[in-house]
Amino acid sequence: MGSGVLIALIVARLCASYLAILVVVLVVVDVAAYLYLAAHQRDLLQPILSTPEGSAVYAAQLRKIALGLALADLPVLVVAGAAAYALALISVRPLVAAREREARFAAEAAHELRTPLAQIASIAQIAHGTNADDALARIAALALDASGTISDLLALVREERVAPKLSEPVDLGALARSAVEGWRRDGLRYDLTASEQCWVEGDERRLRRLAENLLDNAGRHARTQVLVRVAPDGARIALSVEDDGPGVAPELRERIFERFVRADDDDRGSGLGLAICRAIARAHGGDLVLEDRSRFVARLPRFEVT
Repeated sequence: MGSGVLIALIVARLCASYLAILVVVLVVVDVAAYLYLAAHQRDLLQPILSTPEGSAVYAAQLRKIALGLALADLPVLVVAGAAAYALALISVRPLVAAREREARFAAEAAHELRTPLAQIASIAQIAHGTNADDALARIAALALDASGTISDLLALVREERVAPKLSEPVDLGALARSAVEGWRRDGLRYDLTASEQCWVEGDERRLRRLAENLLDNAGRHARTQVLVRVAPDGARIALSVEDDGPGVAPELRERIFERFVRADDDDRGSGLGLAICRAIARAHGGDLVLEDRSRFVARLPRFEVT
């Protein structure tokens, strides 16, 4: 079943449900009004109600009341039908958006994985009669790249859909210091400044991934130096990672956090690291932004240690 047909069926069912509720309400109101008006007419015609003429007049009044109530319901049903349709469209809008995101995500993932798989197939075809060890090494490297992309895709889906289950005080300064020590790269100088009492609340494992992804991104673009700062920023704690590379091009500043968007000088990343970082920050009640040309700043709610 196509997505368009599925959405149409959902809208139709919602409209039917809304109208069914309205019909029940109208029936109850109409029955109550009919009984009240019928009793009122019976009281008015009580002196002649026992005569044939009085009974005929009473029956005619009852028919008039029933017809009047039915005619009064028609415009209500028309307006309610239009309102139900509009409400159904509003109700399914998140579903439509979600399906569009899933379709776009699947298309982007297929596009990113198609290249390494095609290269693997090509190398395997031409490997016959050549240096098999070199071909196997290239295939292994491409397979690792594809595996890394899949891991990043799964991580991004998890960060976007699964809220942190573990919530504990985390010293963001100590976490950043530990991440820098474990992420140092030859040829780069890391300058770390972390203020005291920079506590946030959240999942330490996921926050560590945020810091490591930012360090990995900076390490791929830096020429000689990476600057890491952790400091209070009002009611939040700011973690900033900046490199001395060329920076993000102006036309990419608004898109750099989208899936599979990479800077022109980045031929090693999957284009998912920054998207994962922003998803982690937002899952913790914060956000990740690009300030200046190459300074990425994650701001997370501050946790007051008592």
